[in-house]
Order: sequence, then C-alpha cells, then structure tokens
Amino acid sequence: MPVTEHNLLEQLSTCTISHYTVCYGICNYSGKKILVIRELEASGRSYYIGVDPNSLETCLMQASAVQMEPCSWQKLQATYKNTPYISAIRTASGRSYSLQDAGIVHGFPKEKGITLTVDLCPSHKPLDRIIFTSLISEFWKTEKPVPIALSVTGRFMLSHEDDIRWLKGLIEAHEITVTWVNHTYNHRYSPWKPLKNNFLLSPGTDINLEILKTEKTMLEHGLLFSVFFRFPGLVSDHRVVDILLGYGLIPIGTDAWLAKGQQAYAGSIVLIHGNGNEPLGVKDFLTMLKGKREAVMKKEWLLYDLRQAVDLEFMNQTSKSSLFK
Repeated sequence: MPVTEHNLLEQLSTCTISHYTVCYGICNYSGKKILVIRELEASGRSYYIGVDPNSLETCLMQASAVQMEPCSWQKLQATYKNTPYISAIRTASGRSYSLQDAGIVHGFPKEKGITLTVDLCPSHKPLDRIIFTSLISEFWKTEKPVPIALSVTGRFMLSHEDDIRWLKGLIEAHEITVTWVNHTYNHRYSPWKPLKNNFLLSPGTDINLEILKTEKTMLEHGLLFSVFFRFPGLVSDHRVVDILLGYGLIPIGTDAWLAKGQQAYAGSIVLIHGNGNEPLGVKDFLTMLKGKREAVMKKEWLLYDLRQAVDLEFMNQTSKSSLFK
C-alpha cells in the first residue's frame, strides 16, 4: 500500500518532531520539480517539506523517497524567477516598507469573487463555527469543497484542540479545503504600545521561534502549512519582511478587513476573525454572504483559493508585461 501524504501527516502527529530547520534544495517528486524549504526528523526518519513553484502547493516527502540537491535560497530565486512562487516573493519584497499590510493584498480573479481569510489569534473564546457552516450551506451546490485560508497561531491550536479536530473533520468530509497560513506562535500584542514597537516588532521577539514553532505545531496537529504568512495586526517593517522572505514565506495582507468598515470588491482578500473576538466582522461577512446568494447560485460570485488568487496575480502581471515586449 503506497504511503500517502495524509498517512505521513498522521504519522507525524503521533511522533516527536526534532531537528526542524530551514533547508533549501531541489528535487523531483510526483513528476514535478519541487523546491525544498524545510527538513525535519521524527522517529528516526528524515522528511522534507517542499513547494511546487507553479501551483504554490506544499508537500510533505520522506527524504528516502527523493534525491534532494542542496541549493542556496538566492540561487533558487534566480533559477525559478519566472514562476508564480518566486514572483510572489519578489512582489512582496517590493511592498515591504509599509507599517501595515505588507505583501500581497489583492488577487486578480477571472470572475467576480473574493478570497476569504479567517484569522485564528489566541483566544479563550470558542471558534466561530457559524462562519464555516454558513459557507457550506451557501456554496454546497456551486463550490464543494469551499476554499478558505485560515491564519492560525500556535497558541490557538494548543487551546482549541476540539475546534482543530472539528475543522479537520470538515476537510476529511470534503466540505471545505483549507490553506493553512502561519500567523506566528504567540501573536504578541500590547494595547499600550505604538505599532512600531508592537506585535512582531516588539523588542525581544524571537522571529525564528515565532515562524518555525508554529509550523512544527501545525505538523504535530496533522496540518500541512502553506507558504503564506500573515503578520499579527498586519504590522511589519522592511527588516522583518526581509527576514520572513528568507524563510521562503509570502506575507499576505488584506484590502477588506470587514470589522474596520473596509468593503470587499472583486479580487479582494477579505479578513475576518474567527476566534470569537470580532463578532462585528463575522456579522458583516454573513450579511454580505446572504446578499450574494443569488449570484452564488448562478456561479457569478465565487470563493477563490488563496494560492489561486496569487497565481492569477502573477498571470495578470505577466500579461501586462508582454504588452511592452
């Protein structure tokens, strides 16, 4: 019986993961060229985590099943500069100087629709499950499974084990498909500090821990993380963005944080919080969803996978540049 990625994830969720590090290289896997970005050990076996530079999908591989050629991050960027993955890295680098909303903030869908991102910051309140049940109810005839991006923190996973199991059940039932986004481990925040000294910019923050410990915690819960990252509070600076890109991750912002009164338009990357702390944003999203019911039924208003939205942005940029050749 062949070993599937699902089997590997389930195995990792029952093991102690060690020697979890950043590692760059190239290998062939399932007939595709894969860029390796992490390596780890569990129960005496070595594994790689890689990304398809064209689809932006991540994969978990047994090291014994592939032949990995080590390569520097700089060389990978130069060699695969014309792929959606490296193009997104380059785009994010060019949008790294804002204090808020660095990175990718808008997609370019072929048709009307949005990309929904739900942030799961640390919280003592239960998951807003109505977000997911409402999406399934509204889209069951037109989009199944329903694509959602979940920005999750390490502390949320540890304090919401039942909610994570519930979400995994929806995935296994093919009700939803989730792009798991790294949202840091601790999500440090002080209501009294200015943004420039807050969130991930707080003095003494261990960025390596905030990134890698979250990925490791996802794997320990049987979740395969994506190449996307969302800054807590959407706050960053050029230095922190540059560090993040060095991990092979793409920062994702938003142009439609509903609880702040921002409106969603075609191509918007919409942000709501599903951790029980932002009822207004959830209410606004559910109201918007009901208002789009007729368009949803006619397939005139769609939900986009985050990877697809970024890929379409790359295609849009490529088509624009071809006009000047």
